[in-house]
Amino acid sequence: MSDIKTSGPWGRRDGRGPPPAPAAAAPPPPSPSTGIAPPLVLGQHPVWALVSTLLLGGFIWWVTQSWVIAVAAVFGLFVHEYGHVLAMNRFGMGPARIYIIPFLGGVARSQRLPASEWDGVKVSLAGPAFGLLAAIPFLALYAATGQSLWLQGVAAIAFLNLVNLAPAPPLDGSKALGPVLARIHPSLEMGVMIAVGAAAIWWGFTNGAWIFAAFLALALFAHIRRGSWRPEGRRLTWGEAGKSVALFLLTAAACVGVGALGAGQALMGAGALPGVEVM
Repeated sequence: MSDIKTSGPWGRRDGRGPPPAPAAAAPPPPSPSTGIAPPLVLGQHPVWALVSTLLLGGFIWWVTQSWVIAVAAVFGLFVHEYGHVLAMNRFGMGPARIYIIPFLGGVARSQRLPASEWDGVKVSLAGPAFGLLAAIPFLALYAATGQSLWLQGVAAIAFLNLVNLAPAPPLDGSKALGPVLARIHPSLEMGVMIAVGAAAIWWGFTNGAWIFAAFLALALFAHIRRGSWRPEGRRLTWGEAGKSVALFLLTAAACVGVGALGAGQALMGAGALPGVEVM
């Protein structure tokens, strides 16, 4: 039975007292492999979320010396993670929560694991695909003002989502392509993740992105130490593997397209460089 039809916001309609307290979210079911239920995801404290967001935005501004890029990166991060949240809730993994990590970025956490690897792939790609919508306000500001500085925001958002497609733990690309590689052979997935992760770490250290590189190194080490590379749930079929690759390529192409649009418009708006004619 339910009290929905007999309870009002301040008391029961039959006058028998206040309504019962709302039921708490049901705890996640126990893992089939361990029999232990994972802890309930409660969400980030609002104060710490605000502090983390300010630290992240300030760090991006300090690195880039551009407030437009800092605002675009933080805004794009929230839209990106909200895409994950929408997909998690859609596939019965919610209610999902967003956590902001100072100096690094953000993560969306679900209450439950996906029912299948195919659902996991769609959740992982929902972030970069949905995250590109964050570029719309910056394109609109450029169209309204004609100032090319807004295109820096477009490029930053495209870059943020494109980097997340790299198949290196814990980025989204590892969760989108990992099941496909494991469908061929589990050792192939592990080998590709380690190779791409090592390349990303080397790129970060050689380009001065030491915090990002250290974060990837810790994540890669944790994946290797854990040893379990496959999540629970139904494995991909060959048909789903093909659709996963197609969705991954479409999402990557969209990220590249948005980035190229911003860069191309910036060159045209700047009149190119002195002595260079823009056709």
